[in-house]
Formats: sequence, structure tokens, C-alpha cells
Amino acid sequence: QEGMPQTLSSTTMFTPCGFSPHLHTSKEDEQGGLIFQDGNLTSASLDALIQHLIPTTDYYPEVSNSQYNKHPHPSFCFPFQARIRKFGPKILQLLTEWTETFPYDFQEERMIGHLKDMIHRIAPCDEAYWKKMNQLLQTLNQKLATLSHGQEGIVKISAAVSDKLVAFKSKPPSIQREILSVCSDPYTLAQQLTHVELERLSHIGPEEFVQAFVHKDPLDGTKSCFGEQKKTSNLEAYVKWFNRLCYLVATEICMPAKKKQRAQVIEFFIDVARECFNIGNFNSLMAIISGMNMSPVSRLKKTWSKVKTAKFFILEHQMDPTGNFYNYRTALRGAAHRSLTAHSNREKIVIPFFSLLIKDIYFLNEGCANRLPNGHVNFEKFLELAKQVGEFITWKQVECPFEQDPNIIHYLHTAPIFTEDGLYLASYESESPENQTEKDRWKSLRSTILGKT
Repeated sequence: QEGMPQTLSSTTMFTPCGFSPHLHTSKEDEQGGLIFQDGNLTSASLDALIQHLIPTTDYYPEVSNSQYNKHPHPSFCFPFQARIRKFGPKILQLLTEWTETFPYDFQEERMIGHLKDMIHRIAPCDEAYWKKMNQLLQTLNQKLATLSHGQEGIVKISAAVSDKLVAFKSKPPSIQREILSVCSDPYTLAQQLTHVELERLSHIGPEEFVQAFVHKDPLDGTKSCFGEQKKTSNLEAYVKWFNRLCYLVATEICMPAKKKQRAQVIEFFIDVARECFNIGNFNSLMAIISGMNMSPVSRLKKTWSKVKTAKFFILEHQMDPTGNFYNYRTALRGAAHRSLTAHSNREKIVIPFFSLLIKDIYFLNEGCANRLPNGHVNFEKFLELAKQVGEFITWKQVECPFEQDPNIIHYLHTAPIFTEDGLYLASYESESPENQTEKDRWKSLRSTILGKT
């Protein structure tokens, strides 16, 4: 767990309160295979659901119903007959909503081929359709280009960091820059961390959550949905960013040779974490706390004795995993409520502890059945999934209100960081080993790491 500080034990995972994976709803309001409760669709057979979602010449499904379609590659067969002129606008509306809401679905040539085929079947009927369809394709291409650019940027950043990690396996030279020489104001650093978080979140599409956990068609236990088509690079890159921030904090603390300087860095990061909490940036907050709780840092007893730890203990209490992260979830609900009633982007910021969000969604998906005993789709499960992912999508769309500082951002992305062995070596160099186990490890690290440099 020291190597992956964001990992949590299974006993702290989220189980939705009062959530039943086998909900039995009343059939009093059943209409053609669709079951309604208090006017809301709660379950349906797959055939009835598809029929409910297909537009006709005089019917178009409500926009809210689109959230029920969780299959990553739905395929509709439309009757392109004589009434195509009346039916065409409905198809155009459906395709427009689909491409705008789920552009990731069209990253594959196969899906683009289906889209173009449908366009060619509609377009000849009316020149106006052709223009609208052409505009739809152009908009989709722009979105896909933006998404791809975001992924490439993340890959390049990750590659640059990896190159530095290979060449940086021990304590850096004294000329190495430190965070306090780049930014000495905790509030400013918290703002820049929020910039990084929101920028990386902006590239994560809702489909990545589906593809991260579903290896088969959720409504067909045998048919494979993804195979080699699984694309979760942005989501994975965001988790890597969390790990990088953890190790960056630990590196900055272990780097100074003097105890007073190390204590100063710890107090600085405590203040940064507090500002992140006030902003609503819980992901950076947890990364900072995790970095300070890594063993190479926590063992520096002489250093911690010089630190005013009262504020740190308060922050640790807020992010305490006890009670399934009860304190954090309470703070998150408060931030979410503030965001709903906010009048400025500053008050709208909600950046959840991402690893816990992923685990919540994972266990909700794994712990609840996709179908009810009667064979209907379990809408309660998918509505809860849609709620959690929908909240995240709302939060990630907030524009960062703080002025960006390129120098600080560059440092956060490129500053060399210690490997786990490098952290232990720096920690032992700063404060000598206290027992035989630590002495043996120190000796081994010095011979293996320093011997290679």
C-alpha cells in the first residue's frame, strides 16, 4: 500500500444505504412491458425498452430517457420508408443528442461507418438534411480531435515523468529546485492544483466509467462488448496524477537536508491541503495527506516534533476512512449543495476524491444485479449509476476561476520525484534508521541505488 497510497481496504468500500439489488416493483402500472412507479419508469423488458426509445413519425422519447441506454454501442434499425421526410427530423435529433452527449462512442471506425451509413440513407431525401448531417459530422470530428489531443497531452506528460524517474532513483543533487522556491503561498498552490485537476477531469467521458468495469454486455452474460476496444486512458491517467502528487509531496518533504527545512515544507503542505479543502478540491487534499502519511515521511519523528500538527490532525479527521469515509462524504455533500446554489464558478468547484468515486461505482456495478427476477432491466441500479456519473460530469464542466501560473503548473507536471526506494533512502539519510530492519534496508539501498549512479 505504500507504493499505491490511494488504495483502500475492501472494508471501507461504499454500499448504498437501503439499496436493494433485487427490487420488486408493483405491476399495477405496467404498460406494454414497461413498469411505472409514481409516474416514473422503474423497470422494463429489454425489447420494450428499445421500443420505448425508438422515435416514430409522431413520437420522440423524452430526453431524460436517454440516460437509461447504458449499452456502449446501441444499434437501432429504423424503417426508412415513404414517410422518411416526417421521420427524418426525429433521427437527426437523436443522432445530434447522441454525438453531443457520448462522442467517445464514435472514436472507432466501425461506429463512424454506421453513422455515415445512416446519414447517406437520410440525406438524399432533402438537401436541408444533408447540410445538417454534414454539420453534425464536422462537430463530432472537432470533439474527437479535442479528446484525442487531451489524451496525447496526458501521454506526453506521463512519458516525460517516466523518463525523469528512470534517471532519478536516488536523492537529487543540492541544485534541485524545491516547491517553496517556485511557490511559497499555500493558497496559490491550491489554486494551481485545482487547475490541474479540472483540466484532467475535462478529458474523462462518461463512457470511460462504463468501460472501466464492464467486460461483458451487462444484459447478456455471453456476448463480449469491448474486447480490445476498451478505452480508459484518461481515467487511468487521472489516477496516475493522484499517485504522482502523493510522491511529489513525499519527495519535497524528504529532500531538504536540515530538519527545520523539512518541518517547514510539511507545514506548507498542511496549509495547501487546508486551502484545497476550502476550495472543494478533495482529490488534491487526499493526495497531499496520503503523501505525508507514507512511511518514509511518517517515520521522520524528529522532523514531525518541530511541526504544529493540530491543523494536520483536523484534515486527517475530515478524510478518515472510518465509517466508510463518513466525514468526507458529509463534506462532499456540503460542497455539492454549495455548488447547486452557487452564483460564481469559485463556489461551484467540487473535485471528489476520485479513487473512492471509482470504487463506489465499481461496487455498485458489481454488487447489484442487472436484471430483476422477472427478467426486466434493474432500473434502480442504473439510475443510481447514472446519478453518480451525472454528478461527476456536472462537476468536471466547471471552468476554473483562478488565474493560471504556467511556472507552477510546469513544476507540478515535470519536477523529478523519488521512487519508493529513493524515498526510503532519503528518509534514512535525513534521520538514521532506528532498528536493525531499517539498518539492513538502508545498507541494501545504498549498495543498489547509489551503486548505479
